[in-house]
Amino acid sequence: MSDRQTQILEAAVRVIAQDGVRGLRIEKVATAAGVSTALIYYHFKDRRGVVLAALAHIDHRAACYTDRTCAGADARRQVEEVLLLELQETEEVRENSIAWGELRASAVFNTDLREPLRVSTRSWTDYIESLIRQAQKENSVPAGVDAADAAERLTALVEGLSERWLSGSITLDRARRLLSGAVAAELG
Repeated sequence: MSDRQTQILEAAVRVIAQDGVRGLRIEKVATAAGVSTALIYYHFKDRRGVVLAALAHIDHRAACYTDRTCAGADARRQVEEVLLLELQETEEVRENSIAWGELRASAVFNTDLREPLRVSTRSWTDYIESLIRQAQKENSVPAGVDAADAAERLTALVEGLSERWLSGSITLDRARRLLSGAVAAELG
């Protein structure tokens, strides 16, 4: 992806985080990115193309900031660390989480978003499931834990805790403590 496309997608994620998917206007993205609307249409074809590319960009950014697993840590600890990285006080994480929530909420009414969101969610859940399975091989998680179910519950919990934290319903520290407690309860 070119630097210009990345610049446009960064702006699109900011606009989605601020105005929601319904508030995304190509003109606003162009202004935020400092480019012409024609350039956006050239790279992404239409508004739908921008929204879908922004979702993929959110996934890419999340993969980058959650790919900081502890060197030498066992897989069980990596599960907790990766999930906790979704709850951190950085502009990128906040913006990603808010935009993700906006995309998920829009998918209730916009069926075009459902499949890309399902694929993205499945990818994240599968990654956590693979870490749990590795932890079971390392004997740091009991063999009786259903890795798929645990991964689904934990990733859903992260989304809910993130929404509560970002909306001011709970503090970041509380969200992180609740998540750590849930990992302990799920994985022993």
